[in-house]
Amino acid sequence: MTTASSRDALRWVAGSAALFALAAVVLPFVGPSPLDYSRVWARAAPDWSILVQLRLSRTLLGLFAGAALGLAGSVFQTMLRDTLATPYTLGVSAGASLGAVAAIALNWYAWGVWGIWIGALAGAVLVLVLVTGATSWQRDASALALLLAGIAINSVCSALILLVLGLSGVSQTFSIARWLIGSLDAIDYRPLVVFMLVVTVLAAALIRRARDWNLLSIGEAWAGTRGADVRPLLRFGYVAGSTLAALTVAVTGPIGFIGLVVPHLVRMRVSADDRVLMPCAFFLGGVFLASCDALGRVLIAPAEIPAGAITACIGGPYLVWLVRRRI
Repeated sequence: MTTASSRDALRWVAGSAALFALAAVVLPFVGPSPLDYSRVWARAAPDWSILVQLRLSRTLLGLFAGAALGLAGSVFQTMLRDTLATPYTLGVSAGASLGAVAAIALNWYAWGVWGIWIGALAGAVLVLVLVTGATSWQRDASALALLLAGIAINSVCSALILLVLGLSGVSQTFSIARWLIGSLDAIDYRPLVVFMLVVTVLAAALIRRARDWNLLSIGEAWAGTRGADVRPLLRFGYVAGSTLAALTVAVTGPIGFIGLVVPHLVRMRVSADDRVLMPCAFFLGGVFLASCDALGRVLIAPAEIPAGAITACIGGPYLVWLVRRRI
């Protein structure tokens, strides 16, 4: 894969950002029932309320949740130098899911999304510590060792989620089962704005260090000799990527494959240069998830297909193709 020229790189990043902005404008108008544009323009009920309170907040959630997952996937793939590395394959997202499920079972759901965020972050941090600790006896833990540790912890978290589900009451069981599907729902603007701000700040901090990520993608020794402070850089990448994944899991449930499919496609079709890869994965990941959610709203209207089901239908075959291509 050749690195894109500066002009081509700028064009791709600008085009991805423009597509992100276009999706924010267009997708709120996609739904099972058409909106009366004259009533929307006049801010008349119910069309104005449907657009602003339901569809716009849901679209913004999809855009920033997908962006967070796409960027987190690109960061983990760069750090581990493996295109199969994502927050899901490392078990971080499973840990966040376990924490969120435990929060629901403990009635933290009554605190709104804030309680779920606390549980998801705690679960993600715990799994991250376990995964890195399981390989800390090695001087330089290989990507394979981290992935195997992540897969093992992923299985344990999945079993514990089923245990919590079985021990929960009827109301908690329904909430947990609905949350585990992985979908986008309308959300109050206060937690949505907090979520968007955190994602934006972390994304800016990660993309700002794109040069160091490029060095790290070649190897830790190479990055160290070229001036990168490798250990703090790795810690920052793990913490920032895990936080992005955990916060997203808390508000959407476990939506998979975005962190795998989007960065890999950008790397394969555009550039492996992280100065291009990371911003493009951020913007295109958001467009991908928000578009899947909009598609799920109209395919079998008035019923809905969860966005997580659509991403799984796309990402599952893609993962099989990717594995077969690497064998």
